[in-house]
Amino acid sequence: MQTEQVNFHPLKNFKYDIPSSIVVFFVALPLCLGIAQASDVPLIAGIVSGIVGGIIVGIFSGSALSVSGPAAGLVAIVLSALQTLGGFEPFLAAVLIAGVLQFILGLLRAGVIGSFFPNSVIRGMLAAIGIILILKQIPHAFGYDKDYEGDESFITPTGENTFSTILHSFDEISIGATIISLVSLVLLIVFERPSIKKKKIFTVFPAPLIIVILGVAINYLYIKFFPDLVIAKDHLVKLPKDGLNLKTQFKVPVIEHFQNAQVYVVAVTIALVASLETLLCIDAADKLDPYKRASSMNKELKAQGLGNFVCGFLGGLPITAVIVRSSANISSGARTKTSAILHGIFLLVCASFIPHLLNKIPIASLAAILLLIGYKLTKPSLFVKAYSEGWSQIIPFVVTILAILFTDLLIGIGIGLVVGLLFVLQQNFRSCVSITIDKSNVLIRLRKDVTFVNKIYLKEILQKVPANSYVIIDCKQATFIDHDIIETLRDFVEIAKFSNIQTEVSGNLYKGKGVNKV
Repeated sequence: MQTEQVNFHPLKNFKYDIPSSIVVFFVALPLCLGIAQASDVPLIAGIVSGIVGGIIVGIFSGSALSVSGPAAGLVAIVLSALQTLGGFEPFLAAVLIAGVLQFILGLLRAGVIGSFFPNSVIRGMLAAIGIILILKQIPHAFGYDKDYEGDESFITPTGENTFSTILHSFDEISIGATIISLVSLVLLIVFERPSIKKKKIFTVFPAPLIIVILGVAINYLYIKFFPDLVIAKDHLVKLPKDGLNLKTQFKVPVIEHFQNAQVYVVAVTIALVASLETLLCIDAADKLDPYKRASSMNKELKAQGLGNFVCGFLGGLPITAVIVRSSANISSGARTKTSAILHGIFLLVCASFIPHLLNKIPIASLAAILLLIGYKLTKPSLFVKAYSEGWSQIIPFVVTILAILFTDLLIGIGIGLVVGLLFVLQQNFRSCVSITIDKSNVLIRLRKDVTFVNKIYLKEILQKVPANSYVIIDCKQATFIDHDIIETLRDFVEIAKFSNIQTEVSGNLYKGKGVNKV
């Protein structure tokens, strides 16, 4: 944890926030386009969402370092909604309503849900996203782009899975793209060395910007001198040539759409899923924040609601806080909201005025950047730390990773939460009831709230009481003992007589309703 005193005023942190915003811009660009492509909507819709997520949500966000935009976790919902509603315009009405619902959730302080995610599960989510980033970017690094940028699910839209896609990429390797990705990755690793990273040039030209420029330059050399290595157009950034025009993007919702009950069903689905993904991301971002600042979850829900409301008017996809962009922001040294806001401004300016220049960027260069981000999220030290904290931490951690890897983010988190809850219950069994045996003297101690879930473990303890012993049942530290436990202890006392076991109760056996004698 950082101990230095830091002034987090935006004007005091431009030298940190501007370079990180450039990194996030290059990370967000292919993801916005890829998710729009996978959602079967105009590509510019993904860019609009990235702009709104950066500028609008960034300004009102309850988090200093999270970055919002279109999320892969909503692709399946978008595809289903487009088919159900019969078009993009009624879907935009649903996005608008979802924004209103999220804002209401913030007013109702529903952000408290974010406090119930165990640390082991959140760390598992971060590591899983890192592994998925690495696995998903390997094909792009080889020039194989059948899977869209930003996909996080195990089964791809083409019917393949994460591993089969990697295997197929080996059969269709683009030598030119592979050279660019390898050179880019090696240089990024070199630039990460502390002695090099501190050089002033990287405060003006962040390493990812240098890598992107280098990728464009290498492809230019291919065109001039090595035509067999030229990067195919399908492996370059694909922004619409006419760029972005917010005037034409603005759409006034049609009244008829608000009379369709299915629009509200889709809106509720988007609001709930987007809010849950956002809370997960904010919790994860807070854990990555080197200054350990606590975000306002309720303020974040209201900011997300405002963002989705605007997306509904501007023809954008629904947005959430996104862990890949947020982790790129944090690992690049961002300190304030300025970084997220600037990345949105860069998207707006570049998509509006220089789309033809962005379309020269090889996907291989961006894949190298994402590969390094993936490694930072899943460093071996994370696994070592989880293992050192015991089985109650390492098992939910690993289960969450595997579940997310082989399903998707929300299902994987759900499985991780169930496993984490089982360990909590198991620990509760052990901590609420204990036994100490000293020859013929036995102490059974009840602590905290002792309920029916502790009954099995209590019976196991009572079976360990030897014959001809003296047993003290200490209830002084128990705040509540339910009827099942009382009955179990009464049964034990009755049976104990036949084994010459004497019993004594210390404290009230049933707190709150008088003394219940065994």
